[in-house]
Amino acid sequence: MEFVGFAQADFEVFSVPGLEPRMEALKANLRPKLVQLGQDFEQTLTELTGRPMYAHVAKHARRTVNPPNDSWVAFGHDKRGYKKHPHFQIGAWETHAFATFGLIYESLQRRAFAQQLIHHASDVIARIPDWYVWIPDHTNPLALSAREVDERKLVELANRLAQTRQGELLTGIQIPQEKAVQMTAQEFELAVTDCFQVLLPLYHMALTEVVPS
Repeated sequence: MEFVGFAQADFEVFSVPGLEPRMEALKANLRPKLVQLGQDFEQTLTELTGRPMYAHVAKHARRTVNPPNDSWVAFGHDKRGYKKHPHFQIGAWETHAFATFGLIYESLQRRAFAQQLIHHASDVIARIPDWYVWIPDHTNPLALSAREVDERKLVELANRLAQTRQGELLTGIQIPQEKAVQMTAQEFELAVTDCFQVLLPLYHMALTEVVPS
């Protein structure tokens, strides 16, 4: 099976009411495409990072009442799971598709990554294109445009990442669903590949401790 691109139905799954009906729609429409993207980008990210990377497709297995508002495939260097580690993601909300890199609150490298972001704030800001976004909460579709994030704001986000219990920080691209459904599979995968190449230095930063001067 090849990734064939997104269709309107892939985004409409998130408007289906009820946990079981939404999960059925998700499994029938979006999830097979996330599985295929996982297979496609495992090799891409293994080559980019120089270490084996493993795809983890969201199963939403712990949900008993509330249906998921988004779904994704995440990539990390641990075959057992990605949440404790820096990771890349490809996924979708009802309003957009996305590709990101970052750390969520369960990550063991939050403080190290925050230190790196603060230490290299000017370089990071210069690297992230204006049309990218910063996401301080992966459970919320709202994001900060990279145009809004200067060095001072990045330091603020990094401090929140390190110092608060639920601290998270991701960055990447959001593609409105109207555009995503018009993109060919090749166009979407190329956009994601370009995004991951831009964000690759942040992945390496997240795995490196700042050496005191």
